[in-house]
Amino acid sequence: MASLLLPISPNPNHLINDTIFFPRPPLLRRVTTISTHSGRRLLVKSSPSTSPEINRRKKVAAVRMSSAPPASNSYDVIVVGAGIIGLSIARQILNGSDLSVAVVDAAVPCSGATGAGQGYIWMVHKVPGSEKWELTMRSRELWEKFAEDIKYQGMDPQEVLGWKKTGSLLVGTTSQEVAALKGKVEQLSKAGLKAELLSSLDLQEVEPALVIGEEGGAAFLPDDYQIDARRSVAYIEKEIRKYATEGRYGEYYNQPLTGLLRSGNGKVEAVQTSKNLLYSKKAIVIATGCWTGSLMQELIKYMDIEFDVPVKPRKGHLLVIENFSSFKLNHGLMEVGYVGHQDATLQPSSETSSISMTATMDSSGNLVLGKSSIISCCKNVNLLNIILMVTGSSRQFAGFSTEISEHIINQIWERAREFFPSLREFSLTDLEKTREVRVGLRPFMPGGKPMIGLVPGLSNVFLAAGHEGEGLSLALGTAEMVADMILGNPPKVDNAPYALHTHRS
Repeated sequence: MASLLLPISPNPNHLINDTIFFPRPPLLRRVTTISTHSGRRLLVKSSPSTSPEINRRKKVAAVRMSSAPPASNSYDVIVVGAGIIGLSIARQILNGSDLSVAVVDAAVPCSGATGAGQGYIWMVHKVPGSEKWELTMRSRELWEKFAEDIKYQGMDPQEVLGWKKTGSLLVGTTSQEVAALKGKVEQLSKAGLKAELLSSLDLQEVEPALVIGEEGGAAFLPDDYQIDARRSVAYIEKEIRKYATEGRYGEYYNQPLTGLLRSGNGKVEAVQTSKNLLYSKKAIVIATGCWTGSLMQELIKYMDIEFDVPVKPRKGHLLVIENFSSFKLNHGLMEVGYVGHQDATLQPSSETSSISMTATMDSSGNLVLGKSSIISCCKNVNLLNIILMVTGSSRQFAGFSTEISEHIINQIWERAREFFPSLREFSLTDLEKTREVRVGLRPFMPGGKPMIGLVPGLSNVFLAAGHEGEGLSLALGTAEMVADMILGNPPKVDNAPYALHTHRS
């Protein structure tokens, strides 16, 4: 079992250096190479049509095997990916059964989208009756129960999870937008949520720093929540590590997945990491965020499966300005344009940089402005930081590049100043010494729905990826859905909209 190390790049391909050759097992179907940090080289009999040079270029292998698993490296369920989705799945299985679980990750928690998002559980921009509505509502219910359980144990959910009922405002600046917001309020109210329409005068009272003009207004949901992703992840890790003393939990961080070992009946018997061979008795779950598409492509390359995983990384920026205390917010804010940007189905070649403003105050007293992302705790809780982000709304598909774009940073800043005039007293140049830029990658999925379910052609491999900017809010519902599939429990939510299908060319 590996201990936690310093964060490294979560991109599996970035970590692959050397080559390891598998020995020929009794039921060998196809042999290829697995690249890993290990320097070991084992002899292999490869196909005459495959040259050693081609073998060396292969980064992930899928082979047939029939070896008995060693007890020390055997688990009932192996979860690949230690973001909020993967860790929540591990927690759900450990809490709801007597199965053992191993969590594998190419880096450490919060190295991907989980550590570069905003941390809100808002319903104000959701669409009642949509395919994701049921899962969204169930996830919200489970987060509320999670917070209540923490409170029941004598702890403060705000300290533990960054949990805070801020309420949310969907803000419009024109009469046309306010008319649409009126319809949104009616729609949400009919769906059972407490919602109301606020005029510009109402907004001046509840959010004096916000300026939207006389025609403006907002849809208001007072029961929406804000959480802190890093605090939540840290608590979930602490919770599931308790099972290690029972021999039911293993943690393998800084170990990229490099291969699957498949038996003749289509069951994957084990996963190969850069350092360990881990056997699975029941199920394997792939929850690797934006890396899922490229990873699965390599994993199934040599299997008789035609299956497309269109999850791709979408680049977004985060701007952090420390020691800023000009104003604070009482609720979470989001402009109407955010809904269109979130729902837009873009092609991977698209690189527009439309900006939508969101603004929140997190549990540490940090002011968060921009569009979607999760904010880490500030270094000093007495400091008021202003964080502007556009993770996803920049709509940049640049592979796994995390290069900073000053143009995007300037756009974020200018957009925020349109809604908060007091920011016009400052320029980014003035704040250069106290600013920090973070770049994150989100798991974009065409159509806007995550893929959750059994991988076609593999009897025990499940996928949970493509949540885009909703990973945190949908995490607990997704975890319950996956756990129910593995354990054979009746589904709490219809999982048909998220099912994986064989690709037809």
